Amino acid sequence: MQTRNKVFDDLSQLMTNAMGVAQGAKDEAQTAMSGMVDRWLADRDFVTREEFEAVRTMAQKAREENAALLARIEALEGK
Repeated sequence: MQTRNKVFDDLSQLMTNAMGVAQGAKDEAQTAMSGMVDRWLADRDFVTREEFEAVRTMAQKAREENAALLARIEALEGK
């Protein structure tokens, strides 16, 4: 039977714990950076894609209505 060396067991446990701490630090740093970027973007008053698309759709509808009204005015004026 092979006996286990306590030094290697302790070293293995220490390395396992260190990896857990490193992973936690990485996750925490990632969360902090994401929060900073979100705040920076919010301070710049950028619009979301959904807001942009909604305004774009409204503008397209307004252009179509203006074109229809212009055609109607020209028809009434007899051009």
